[in-house]
Amino acid sequence: MSRTHAPLQLDSECAANFRAHQRLIGLGAVSVWPATFEQLVFMRTPRLIRQSDPEVYHLSLMLRGEAVASWGRQGSSYQPFDFHTNDSSRPYEIWTGQGPISSVGIEIPKALLPIPGNKVDQVIGQHMSGRAGIGALLAQFLTTLAADAGHYQPTDGPRLGTVLVDLVATMFAHTLEAEPALPPETRARTLTLRIKAFIRSNLHDPDLTPGHIAAVHHVSRGYLHRLFQAEADTVASYIRSQRLEGARRDLIDPALRATPVHVIATRWGFPRAADFTRAFRTAYGTTPTDHRQQAPSLPGQAS
Repeated sequence: MSRTHAPLQLDSECAANFRAHQRLIGLGAVSVWPATFEQLVFMRTPRLIRQSDPEVYHLSLMLRGEAVASWGRQGSSYQPFDFHTNDSSRPYEIWTGQGPISSVGIEIPKALLPIPGNKVDQVIGQHMSGRAGIGALLAQFLTTLAADAGHYQPTDGPRLGTVLVDLVATMFAHTLEAEPALPPETRARTLTLRIKAFIRSNLHDPDLTPGHIAAVHHVSRGYLHRLFQAEADTVASYIRSQRLEGARRDLIDPALRATPVHVIATRWGFPRAADFTRAFRTAYGTTPTDHRQQAPSLPGQAS
């Protein structure tokens, strides 16, 4: 860590038998690193800043454990699903509790964040939770990405990095109550992510319609459709694809083998069996019943 582009000095009570695991996920100019490690003290000193300062913001989502950070007279503590923010140009110290500690870190070049540096300075040390609002959306994005980055292609990296910058900027702006000052494209992309998260959480609701979604998010139906056009999709097709994928997972779930197909279809917003079969065949090239029969059985189960 002392030889990185933003060097740190480390110390640990477990130095004699220290264990850590870290991955690096590159998203264009943005980096994400899921990590698990033993008790640590991180120190970014003035000397290390003079040695190398890449001019980046660091953001970490605590997943397990606890930590305390200090920036001179200012300090803050962190619990699971809290966000911790640092500036590579400011000295700081971080002490974690006894391990293992798990977190997902983000590094964003300052030039990419559409918020003035003096405003971001006001965010550092403030409490930002990953359990509600924009923080929950960012936490979900990070944990999903960290769980399995293998679903993405290298060409997806820069776009995912843009989404990540938008979410961080929106969370910072919300903390500063400066969200209206964000660029329109940042607000639009963040709103689209919020709407998609809302849709995925309400797929079983038969009243999940564009009109209802627009009303919940205080936008017009026309603006809602324009948001999805920018994603090369429609609201209705996104709802349908998410419902079909949920039904497909249930059909191959061994624990639901005894559940009739039409019951699963109704649970996922398809009250008419014929409509479900037609949509399923169009999406997956087979009927729901055939798809279920082709799914492998668990050991000890009959096909």
